[in-house]
Amino acid sequence: MSEKVRGYLYLSLAMILVGSTVIASKIIATGLPPFAATALRFAVAFPLFLLLMRVTKASWPKLAARDWLILVAQAGAGSVGYTTLLIAGLGFTSATDAGVVIGTLPIVSAAIAILILGERPDRRMLAAIALAAFGVLTIVFKPGDGGAHSALGIALIFGAVICEGLFILINKRVKTQISPLALSTLMAGLGFAVALVPALFETPWNASLEPGALTAVLYYALVPTVAGFLLWYAGSARVSGTEASVFTALAPVSAVAFAFLLLGEPVGIYQIAGIACVLAAVLGLSVPQILSRRNPANAVPHPARRT
Repeated sequence: MSEKVRGYLYLSLAMILVGSTVIASKIIATGLPPFAATALRFAVAFPLFLLLMRVTKASWPKLAARDWLILVAQAGAGSVGYTTLLIAGLGFTSATDAGVVIGTLPIVSAAIAILILGERPDRRMLAAIALAAFGVLTIVFKPGDGGAHSALGIALIFGAVICEGLFILINKRVKTQISPLALSTLMAGLGFAVALVPALFETPWNASLEPGALTAVLYYALVPTVAGFLLWYAGSARVSGTEASVFTALAPVSAVAFAFLLLGEPVGIYQIAGIACVLAAVLGLSVPQILSRRNPANAVPHPARRT
């Protein structure tokens, strides 16, 4: 097996794990408050990242006060904001719908860059944004579905995607070069600190904790967060950044597939149409860049790190 094919395999597995976080979050939503679940997730993942730092002898970055403030903002948006909004949204809507919405992340990130950084979009970018938006609207405004497809739930999940898009944008403001492992470790530690205070206000000790929800939190922390990190960076080190970005399209597909296979959720024509639009938008942006071979090989930020 060539190194590039091995990289494709690692990236595929990483994105399948990202899709599984939607199912885990759906289970968590039935038995744990969102901030408490987020704090517990990072409380489990943080020591494991510290262990990886020690085993690999990775160095800690020397950060200025400004960079520390930026990292706290990153943790609040990408680590805590994404996870809590995803869990809260899945308390109102289906995992199938959530899978469609999280697939818009590459498009949302591009739209944020246009709106905040003032980047000039080309026609292909504008078409991709419009197509992804149409895909989400197909599941928001479908008739006769009732509370299982709550517009509020979809809005909360879309808010989670915006938080992750902001994480990517904020990351560009950090002046100090930070290794992927060190960044993931810092995000886990800071994410725990940011989530802990609101988690205390949820008084989780008064809730009737479901064993399934606790198991889902442990799975989220151990498998997509830590193992997903290792797989993503092992894969992205072997292919170009643009090639790696294409594999993010597997996350919504795996989320919908897991929702059907594990939760027994129906997959209707609206979800199929929605995910088709989102995938077409993502691939329409990425594939032409791969064919033109304009981008050099480099590791790209791990989407499951929000995870």
